[in-house]
Amino acid sequence: MTHARPPHGIPVSPLLTCHPGKQRLYGADTYFQESHEQLSALTGDVTGFAQQHAALLLKPDAVVARRLDAAVDWLAGQGFRIVAADVTRLTRTMIRALWYFQWNLATPYRRRLAALFLEDADALVLLVRPDHDLDIPASVELTRLKGPTDPEARRPGQLRHALGRYSYLLNLVHTPDEPADVLRELAVHFDDAARERLVRSALAGEDRTAQALELTGRLYAATKPRDLDFEPAVDRVRDAVSRHAGTEAAATPRALLETAWARGIALDPWDTVIVGSSVLPMRHPGRAPVLDGADAGTWRRHLDTVRARRG
Repeated sequence: MTHARPPHGIPVSPLLTCHPGKQRLYGADTYFQESHEQLSALTGDVTGFAQQHAALLLKPDAVVARRLDAAVDWLAGQGFRIVAADVTRLTRTMIRALWYFQWNLATPYRRRLAALFLEDADALVLLVRPDHDLDIPASVELTRLKGPTDPEARRPGQLRHALGRYSYLLNLVHTPDEPADVLRELAVHFDDAARERLVRSALAGEDRTAQALELTGRLYAATKPRDLDFEPAVDRVRDAVSRHAGTEAAATPRALLETAWARGIALDPWDTVIVGSSVLPMRHPGRAPVLDGADAGTWRRHLDTVRARRG
């Protein structure tokens, strides 16, 4: 006699994700479970909350480039109201937790460079809600408006275009792709108490722009501003390598970095990231992420299918 295997986790509504694989994996994911259980207790409507809210992570590169307030202005221009805000620190462990199902694409270079800048400054998390009705989840719409990772593919009007097209890695912002990702990532960033404060703030629905700008001022005061442009960074790296290895040791930006690493030459971390993220491979070709998001069109078709099944 065979027995059915018990489930590994909690049920995940198809209104939280388009992907059956994500339903299965997130149901057994500790971070998702924590947020889901807490939201269920606080709101009684996990799906409604997750569909109506999106999150925007303004990374350390946005902090040192002094682009936080520009992002706040952009959100208002797109009809998104900031309903909660808090500061987070992107540690090595948190980075891997946030992008756990996509980090399989990362090259060793990307992992090395990410470690140099993501822990250099705190980051800002904004929980937002659209002031207008949407036919797709708020997180899907904000991700669409944010723009792609590839700087050459960004277009005017998109957030990543407005904040600066630096490189694949220095993209300044991140958004959870789907409602399920909003829940999971809130638990990656914040413990139960901090997450409850954010959720209660969001449920109140009041405009928290002033709080976001206050936190922006604190983050700016705690960090030095940085120029993230490529050419000045290459010049500084070349000067540093030349002082130790001679100018003939490396002619290209990539060779400069490889010479510095091979010889143990100390380079400015931000300059290393600026140059490296532009000239070194950031993702393994031919690999697919374990889980990915879904665009607006996919979500509209998915919602039609879910409604049809439910009659």
